[in-house]
Amino acid sequence: MTEKKGTRQSKAEPSFLELTSRLFINAPFDRLQTDLFRVFIDNRLQPEIGLEGSCLYKKTFGDFKEIAQAFKKEGLACTMHAPFCDLAPGGTDLAVLAATRTKLRKAFELIEIFEPVSIVCHLAYEENKHGFKQDEWLANSIETWQELLAIAESHHVSVAFENTYETSPDLHLKLLTSLDSPYAGFCLDVGHVMAFACNSWRDWLPTLLPWLFQLHLHDNSGDRDNHLAIGEGSFDFAGLFGYLRQQKQQPIITLEPHREEGLWNSLKALGAFELPDPPSR
Repeated sequence: MTEKKGTRQSKAEPSFLELTSRLFINAPFDRLQTDLFRVFIDNRLQPEIGLEGSCLYKKTFGDFKEIAQAFKKEGLACTMHAPFCDLAPGGTDLAVLAATRTKLRKAFELIEIFEPVSIVCHLAYEENKHGFKQDEWLANSIETWQELLAIAESHHVSVAFENTYETSPDLHLKLLTSLDSPYAGFCLDVGHVMAFACNSWRDWLPTLLPWLFQLHLHDNSGDRDNHLAIGEGSFDFAGLFGYLRQQKQQPIITLEPHREEGLWNSLKALGAFELPDPPSR
């Protein structure tokens, strides 16, 4: 939940507790220190802790540890979301690449503190920018993620690479094949499939199904990345969930509403679906 405007510190309905025990909810770290903390604790919501912005530079290990311990005390697990804005993990400008690796390294160093189930990362590949030098981009990207993946592996934490501006599964397939690790996998962001790739989940999952670790769920109508509540756009959730059950897949599921109202509406909508079984921990 990234927008403060229009949020309400509501109490979850009792019927949501079975759902929320198997889901994660996006939560920027800065807001877990302020207005979102009580929403998550009071409603027993498990956070996907977002590390975007300047928090990795301005916050201390003590700040992160305080939030981590608070959730552990409540018996609430978490996932992490590495920073991505302005970063270039496969960048060909060496100064930009070095700055990217430094910031990502700071995020991965927090795995020891938060003990997440997974950490989600972005490839930051755009065909119109990187397509003419894809081999160089891919080589730099592999080098970036090999170092960071080793940190995650040492803590037995999965790294899930999310689709953003990529329009096909090709780059994820090349990266995951090259990394060749049981801890490296794919996070299907359903909203990005529609708004950025302008295609269907069916164009991604037959190819990347062996690597599927996680889902990011939100909705839109294919025109922009609105992060609407589930059911307020046109994504085929019924088809996706049915396919995953048929394939006996058990991905981690994260909801990514931008407003608190969108969270409650998404939970109500999910109650009408038969979800894939949760992963065993």
